[in-house]
Amino acid sequence: MDKRNVFVQIEQIEEQMGTIYGELGQMKRQIVELLEENKRLSIENQQLRKLMKMDTLPAEVIVPQAPITPAQAKELTGEGYDNLTRLYQEGFHICNVYYGHLRTEGDCLFCLSFLNK
Repeated sequence: MDKRNVFVQIEQIEEQMGTIYGELGQMKRQIVELLEENKRLSIENQQLRKLMKMDTLPAEVIVPQAPITPAQAKELTGEGYDNLTRLYQEGFHICNVYYGHLRTEGDCLFCLSFLNK
Protein backbone atom coordinates (compact mmCIF):
# COMPACT_ATOMS: atom_id res chain seq x y z
CA MET A 1 0.00 0.00 0.00
CA ASP A 2 1.32 3.41 -0.93
CA LYS A 3 1.85 5.75 2.06
CA ARG A 4 1.10 8.80 -0.05
CA ASN A 5 -2.25 7.31 -1.11
CA VAL A 6 -3.20 6.81 2.55
CA PHE A 7 -2.43 10.45 3.37
CA VAL A 8 -4.48 11.63 0.39
CA GLN A 9 -7.44 9.56 1.57
CA ILE A 10 -7.11 10.95 5.10
CA GLU A 11 -7.07 14.52 3.74
CA GLN A 12 -10.19 13.80 1.67
CA ILE A 13 -11.96 12.41 4.73
CA GLU A 14 -10.97 15.52 6.73
CA GLU A 15 -12.40 17.77 4.00
CA GLN A 16 -15.64 15.77 3.96
CA MET A 17 -15.88 15.98 7.76
CA GLY A 18 -15.39 19.77 7.57
CA THR A 19 -18.18 20.05 5.02
CA ILE A 20 -20.47 17.87 7.10
CA TYR A 21 -19.63 19.91 10.21
CA GLY A 22 -20.55 23.13 8.37
CA GLU A 23 -23.84 21.64 7.19
CA LEU A 24 -24.57 20.43 10.71
CA GLY A 25 -24.01 23.94 12.08
CA GLN A 26 -26.33 25.40 9.45
CA MET A 27 -29.03 22.86 10.31
CA LYS A 28 -28.61 23.68 13.99
CA ARG A 29 -29.18 27.40 13.29
CA GLN A 30 -32.29 26.58 11.26
CA ILE A 31 -33.66 24.43 14.09
CA VAL A 32 -33.10 27.25 16.59
CA GLU A 33 -34.93 29.70 14.29
CA LEU A 34 -37.83 27.27 13.87
CA LEU A 35 -38.08 26.67 17.63
CA GLU A 36 -38.10 30.43 18.31
CA GLU A 37 -40.78 31.02 15.68
CA ASN A 38 -42.83 28.13 17.05
CA LYS A 39 -42.66 29.57 20.57
CA ARG A 40 -43.59 33.06 19.36
CA LEU A 41 -46.55 31.70 17.38
CA SER A 42 -47.69 29.58 20.34
CA ILE A 43 -47.72 32.64 22.60
CA GLU A 44 -49.54 34.70 19.98
CA ASN A 45 -52.05 31.90 19.44
CA GLN A 46 -52.68 31.63 23.18
CA GLN A 47 -53.26 35.38 23.48
CA LEU A 48 -55.58 35.37 20.48
CA ARG A 49 -57.58 32.52 22.01
CA LYS A 50 -57.96 34.55 25.20
CA LEU A 51 -59.17 37.50 23.15
CA MET A 52 -61.67 35.32 21.31
CA LYS A 53 -63.11 34.12 24.62
CA MET A 54 -63.31 37.66 26.00
CA ASP A 55 -64.89 39.28 22.96
CA THR A 56 -68.57 38.76 22.39
CA LEU A 57 -70.38 39.89 19.29
CA PRO A 58 -73.44 42.08 19.78
CA ALA A 59 -76.79 40.53 18.88
CA GLU A 60 -77.67 43.35 16.50
CA VAL A 61 -75.82 46.23 14.98
CA ILE A 62 -77.20 49.67 15.79
CA VAL A 63 -76.94 52.15 12.92
CA PRO A 64 -77.37 55.80 13.93
CA GLN A 65 -80.09 57.54 11.92
CA ALA A 66 -79.18 61.12 12.81
CA PRO A 67 -75.82 62.79 12.08
CA ILE A 68 -73.23 62.33 14.80
CA THR A 69 -72.79 65.30 17.10
CA PRO A 70 -69.30 66.47 18.16
CA ALA A 71 -69.87 65.06 21.66
CA GLN A 72 -70.78 61.66 20.20
CA ALA A 73 -67.74 61.79 17.91
CA LYS A 74 -65.49 62.48 20.89
CA GLU A 75 -67.07 59.57 22.78
CA LEU A 76 -66.48 57.23 19.81
CA THR A 77 -62.89 58.42 19.52
CA GLY A 78 -62.38 57.71 23.23
CA GLU A 79 -63.79 54.23 22.76
CA GLY A 80 -61.37 53.51 19.91
CA TYR A 81 -58.49 54.85 21.95
CA ASP A 82 -59.50 52.61 24.85
CA ASN A 83 -59.59 49.59 22.53
CA LEU A 84 -56.11 50.36 21.20
CA THR A 85 -54.80 50.82 24.73
CA ARG A 86 -56.31 47.47 25.72
CA LEU A 87 -54.68 45.76 22.71
CA TYR A 88 -51.31 47.29 23.59
CA GLN A 89 -51.61 46.13 27.21
CA GLU A 90 -52.42 42.62 26.00
CA GLY A 91 -49.10 42.54 24.20
CA PHE A 92 -49.88 43.56 20.62
CA HIS A 93 -48.45 46.39 18.52
CA ILE A 94 -50.81 49.25 17.67
CA CYS A 95 -48.33 51.33 15.67
CA ASN A 96 -48.45 51.53 11.89
CA VAL A 97 -45.07 49.77 11.63
CA TYR A 98 -45.96 46.45 13.33
CA TYR A 99 -49.74 46.68 13.83
CA GLY A 100 -51.24 43.45 15.13
CA HIS A 101 -47.94 41.66 15.71
CA LEU A 102 -47.09 40.28 19.13
CA ARG A 103 -44.72 42.48 21.18
CA THR A 104 -41.91 40.17 22.27
CA GLU A 105 -39.26 42.68 23.31
CA GLY A 106 -41.10 44.92 25.79
CA ASP A 107 -42.43 48.38 25.01
CA CYS A 108 -42.46 49.77 21.47
CA LEU A 109 -41.52 53.42 21.06
CA PHE A 110 -43.75 53.78 18.00
CA CYS A 111 -46.78 52.45 19.91
CA LEU A 112 -46.04 54.61 22.94
CA SER A 113 -45.70 57.75 20.81
CA PHE A 114 -49.03 56.89 19.16
CA LEU A 115 -50.73 56.49 22.56
CA ASN A 116 -49.31 59.80 23.79
CA LYS A 117 -50.79 61.79 20.87
